[in-house]
Amino acid sequence: MRNYNILTQEIFDRNMGLNFSKLIGILPNPDKILQKTGKTIEAYRELKNDPHVWSCIQSRKSGLLGYDYQILPNDSPIGIYKSVKSFITDLDIYRLINEALEAPLFGFQPFEVIWNYTYSKNPFIIPAELMAKPQEYFFFDKQGKIKYRKKGNIAGEYPPDYKIILLQYESSYMNPYGQALLSKCYWPVTFKNAGLRFWINFMERYGMPLLVGQYTRGSTYEESKALAKDLAEMTEDAVIVTPSDINIEFKEAIRSSSTSLFKDLIKHCNAEISKILLSQTLTTELDMGSYAASMTHYKIRKEVIISDSRLVEKLFNELIRYFINLNYSSKINYPIFKFMINDSDNTERLERDIKLLQTGQISFTIDYWIKNYGFEAKDIFVKNSNSL
Repeated sequence: MRNYNILTQEIFDRNMGLNFSKLIGILPNPDKILQKTGKTIEAYRELKNDPHVWSCIQSRKSGLLGYDYQILPNDSPIGIYKSVKSFITDLDIYRLINEALEAPLFGFQPFEVIWNYTYSKNPFIIPAELMAKPQEYFFFDKQGKIKYRKKGNIAGEYPPDYKIILLQYESSYMNPYGQALLSKCYWPVTFKNAGLRFWINFMERYGMPLLVGQYTRGSTYEESKALAKDLAEMTEDAVIVTPSDINIEFKEAIRSSSTSLFKDLIKHCNAEISKILLSQTLTTELDMGSYAASMTHYKIRKEVIISDSRLVEKLFNELIRYFINLNYSSKINYPIFKFMINDSDNTERLERDIKLLQTGQISFTIDYWIKNYGFEAKDIFVKNSNSL
């Protein structure tokens, strides 16, 4: 008889290599930058101080924050739908969207749910607050499960059920920490800061005019020393008294070719940062480009926004699932939190539905309009039942 037990077991796991962390069940973050520099993920938070990094982050977040959202019933009981819509509305939605979009920057973003009991008719537990917590408070075990750090317990502890909602960006079997976009920005920001520092040193040395004082060969050492002292003081007071045979000139350094090197380095680093955080450069760089190129870049931006929307939708839909499982049953349909991004899709669907209605052979139910267009039952007034 064939042995099927071997098929139910995992042959390879994340704990193939042995080190102290893995021996106590901790899976280290495989981020190469953190490993080579010996820093923690907090180092990526410092990268936000770079003006271009901050500008790209705000541009990426504002792309999604500009869209409206809706809560679709999804065939859930009307009472449950109203309860979900009520507690979602009470949350600071746009703050949570902003915090959820930290996940692509750091690879993952944990949220802690603060629950509250309410006693209206029946005992109810509702989410009173949803708070983003720093990534350095958490780590993953060798099974890829999240644990939080606790003082006195080096192995950490698993959070209670329905307590943590975890958002992960491009995580994998070997890397549950996800792909941190700020990790890719580390070297461009580092090189750019070094270029700025060298540029400032260059300007201090060659940016100011060079004062040249000329004296006759018969002058004594004390006279030349006094002239050098007067020239040094002249940079502030701009006043000097010299014998008539001494000539003083202002020599300006011409270093345009040298300064362009620093500009090109900084421009290149900023372009790399834009590509990392926005997947394109045209919306942050002001270089001339063709209309076709600009449309391509904006299409890429739209795709990034749609990708981010799926991440944020997961946060709220997971919270809705927690709420229903704790108060009702996991066997009913969950209402759905969804961004209204693909307006063109709704337009095409509406045009199709209108054409079908005009045939007189097809009608739609109120539930269809609610499900596909986000209406509520109270918003729909039926003038003629044949028009549905």
